Amino acid sequence: MTAAGMGEQIRIEQIRSVYSTTAPGTLTTLVTVFVLTGGLVYIDATTRSRAIVFLTIMFVQSAARLILYRLFSRRGVHSQNWRPWAFAFMTGAAIGGLTIGCGSIWMVAAQHTDLQLIALLLIFAVTGGAVGAFGAFQPAFLVFFTTVSIAPTVWLFLQHDGLHITIGGVFVLWFLAVLEQARRAGRQFSESIRLRLEKADLVEDLRREKALAEEANVAKSRFLAAASHDLRQPVHALSVFVGALRSHEMDANARGLLDHIDGSVRALSGLFGGLLDISRLDAGVVEVNRVSFAVQPLLERICRDYEAQAAAKGVQLRRRPTRAVVFTDPMLLERVLRNIVLNAITYTDRGKVLVGCRRGTGLRIQVWDTGRGIAPAEQTLVFQEFYQIGNPERDRTRGVGLGLAIVKRLVTLLEHPLTLASQPGKGSCFTIEVPRASALSNADPGATVRAAGTAAPGTGLILVVDDEGAIQTAMRVLLESWGYAVIAAGSYDEMLARIAVRPEHPSLIICDYRLRDNETGSAVIEKLRNEYNDAIPGMLITGDTAPDRIKEAQASGCLLLHKPVPNEVLRAAIVRLCHPVA
Repeated sequence: MTAAGMGEQIRIEQIRSVYSTTAPGTLTTLVTVFVLTGGLVYIDATTRSRAIVFLTIMFVQSAARLILYRLFSRRGVHSQNWRPWAFAFMTGAAIGGLTIGCGSIWMVAAQHTDLQLIALLLIFAVTGGAVGAFGAFQPAFLVFFTTVSIAPTVWLFLQHDGLHITIGGVFVLWFLAVLEQARRAGRQFSESIRLRLEKADLVEDLRREKALAEEANVAKSRFLAAASHDLRQPVHALSVFVGALRSHEMDANARGLLDHIDGSVRALSGLFGGLLDISRLDAGVVEVNRVSFAVQPLLERICRDYEAQAAAKGVQLRRRPTRAVVFTDPMLLERVLRNIVLNAITYTDRGKVLVGCRRGTGLRIQVWDTGRGIAPAEQTLVFQEFYQIGNPERDRTRGVGLGLAIVKRLVTLLEHPLTLASQPGKGSCFTIEVPRASALSNADPGATVRAAGTAAPGTGLILVVDDEGAIQTAMRVLLESWGYAVIAAGSYDEMLARIAVRPEHPSLIICDYRLRDNETGSAVIEKLRNEYNDAIPGMLITGDTAPDRIKEAQASGCLLLHKPVPNEVLRAAIVRLCHPVA
């Protein structure tokens, strides 16, 4: 807000403030004047006719001011009309001040000094109360202050006796003191309004910046989803072709080249998998299934899986045994600890990585390393996507910078506090505090993470729907090499035409989620099930990482896999769906 705009807004608030005191102030003054005037008439200190004239003028001007307040309450004030409302209020304040100041002296001027002092005390009280009523808007206060005090002050000095002149001097000093008090009150009011407006501007700026950041995040997600989908398609096809090639005879050199190709495909799959995990966590589609389980088997499995990788770098990977039982999601906790242990091994050039537990309010699972350490300024940044320390050349052997970003989202989802203590050159310690449990659950947490087992030779017909011709060809070659019969098509209509001449009943439908002409894989699977009048197992394979698309795909109830799918994962999933274990 500009300085001029803020000045206008302060004036508006000042006008609102003085109008808000109109009704109580006017009614209180009117009642006080009626009581005092009635008392003066009762003791014969003033005539009944003077009292009637004075009270009539007081009543009329008070009624007019109350009507003005009523109109203001209905219509309000804004930047275009505050000046007429201010002028109207000051006019009413001037009339009210003249009525009280002149009327009080007019009724008791000819009376004894003690009665004159009573009238002057009334004016003292009214001017003192005006600070609270009109102090927020200095012009209104000055108008009322001047009109209510000018007549008594002039009258006191015209009496030409020591007592009245002395009282007049006290009156002047009182007025100056009240004027300074009103000036300070007005300045404090204006400053409070200014601070409030500045705070409102800051809040609005923050809201605007937040909206821009959210728009940028949405745009980033859209870009990643589109780029990821378009890149996943050929990578998935390449992965399937590699799997199909392995069933062919080839010499050692060709097998070595195939292994290198497979390694590159797996590296790309890891990158896409990290992006997918970020998208799934942002989409809120990751479910938490908490059970009670022993931590020791989980830590043993993680250390066993990474022992060879640590040994290849000359790093000792050690763990301390524990009997602790915790209550959390075993799969998600394992993913967190795997990412932290792998990060520790990656950034430790010599020494050791130690995995252990400490008891406290919960169980503190810690991963210590003697690696390079993390500077304080970077300890927050390492949990951001794609941020890596000391890897400007983006060496993919050090990862892609998504592991700790996934860790941060997962521990937030699990509500497990995560702390990092680190010193450059000395190493780091990641600590996760997990709730402890008193006993194991009946459910076996390891059952959810076991592989489907070794796949048996395939039998049965599989329908494959994908709008990419290369993926249709690759899937047909791969699945046929596993022993399955395959019908591949690019859409529901195309598949319908091809199965019309095939009498076999399919064992499985594999479908890309996003097809041409806004057709979705879940809709195609449902139509094909209706065509066969059977709840045929369905598998959706998608390269889309957009959070909304992931939610829609998961809502279909079909098994959801994400491109590029490793061949062993695809084969295990097919076996599980086509040949379920009773």
